[in-house]
Amino acid sequence: MIDRYSRDEIKNIWSQQSKFSYYLNVETAVCDAYVQIGKFPEKDIEQLKNNAKFDVQRIEEIEREVRHDVIAFLTNVNESLGDLAKYMHVGMTSSDVIDTAFSLQIQDSGKIILNDLNDVINSLKKLAEKHTNTLCIGRSHGVHAEIMTFGLKVCYWIDILKRQRSNFANALEQIRVGQISGPVGTYSNIPPEIEEITCANLGLKPVKISTQIISRDYHAYFMQSLAMIASVIEQFATEIRHLQRTEVLEVEEGFGQNQKGSSAMPHKKNPVLSENLCGLARVVRANSMVALENIPLWHERDISHSSAERIIFPDSLTLVDFMLARFNNIIENLVVHEDNMLKNTDKFGGIVFSQRVLLKLVEKGLTREEAYRVVQRNALEAFEHDGNFKANLLEDHDVMSRLTKKEIEEIFDKQSFLKNVSVIYKRVLE
Repeated sequence: MIDRYSRDEIKNIWSQQSKFSYYLNVETAVCDAYVQIGKFPEKDIEQLKNNAKFDVQRIEEIEREVRHDVIAFLTNVNESLGDLAKYMHVGMTSSDVIDTAFSLQIQDSGKIILNDLNDVINSLKKLAEKHTNTLCIGRSHGVHAEIMTFGLKVCYWIDILKRQRSNFANALEQIRVGQISGPVGTYSNIPPEIEEITCANLGLKPVKISTQIISRDYHAYFMQSLAMIASVIEQFATEIRHLQRTEVLEVEEGFGQNQKGSSAMPHKKNPVLSENLCGLARVVRANSMVALENIPLWHERDISHSSAERIIFPDSLTLVDFMLARFNNIIENLVVHEDNMLKNTDKFGGIVFSQRVLLKLVEKGLTREEAYRVVQRNALEAFEHDGNFKANLLEDHDVMSRLTKKEIEEIFDKQSFLKNVSVIYKRVLE
């Protein structure tokens, strides 16, 4: 099933046309700041903003000659300004434009990711509420443990994703910073109040100190938050993949009427969307490592980080946006096989009730070690010979000399596992 992903918002934010639009917004915001402190005439700056334009092809043509993208951008813009060009880039350095515009691109992309997270959390809430009492088996080490509900499994995902939303929002706020501080960040030819006014007008905060660039620990922290989102999506997708295995078959990804799972085997329905998410998570995590490598730069700045950031930021933001949209589609179309979930709780005659039998035998006077030995003997016999644990107990003298048949029936009541489910739901959903 092809998911509903056709949005181009983040792609457009990171296009060349958009990048230079952000550059121009920063430059004109600085001009406005100069107007506010009385250094530039307002009339001229209004005319400058009306006249200023650029052409990406022309910028690329100039850059091939000057080998500097910001100079090429400014040269092209100044071609449209005439004498008004004297107001452009006054006291600034290239990184003032690049890093501040970069922050604006990140902020606009981050808002989309936050909306994506909200969409997924809301879809998961609906799924959890639908399956509050849907019995399924809980597993540890991939092996049957005890009975729970499928809704609880989904609540676990919700709790994780809400935490990642908070983490991402914090990282997005941390990186909501700009700089207009000139070469090596000393404000040598530009007053600090220009930075304060410019950042305020752009919706950013001025960094406390810059070294001609904004320190890359900001960016690495933000990239780690993206990697965390990708990793938990992989966690959920891995669970779906396991639950879709033929011998388990508790959930399935939605399968379209005309969809085909294999070129050779017509019976196949594969968890391809979840597998895709697991692969993409590896890319985002790898990109986050590059962001960490970008932190140690030479002295006040070099540009070794720049080439990598032009790849890892648009790629990671676009991938996480895509991953959240795809995962949301999986959740909205997830097929839940409640009968198979119930059937799996009964395997081997209910060996998952072993702890409850153990506790009851201890209550009746056996030591824990004695009770464990008796229960394990009956459970493993059922497990290893495709037998019936409950039937074994009813035929075991050590058990029946202490428990009645009625007590054993009460022990095997599945609903007893669910008495505190509402407490967990309240914590997570409210």
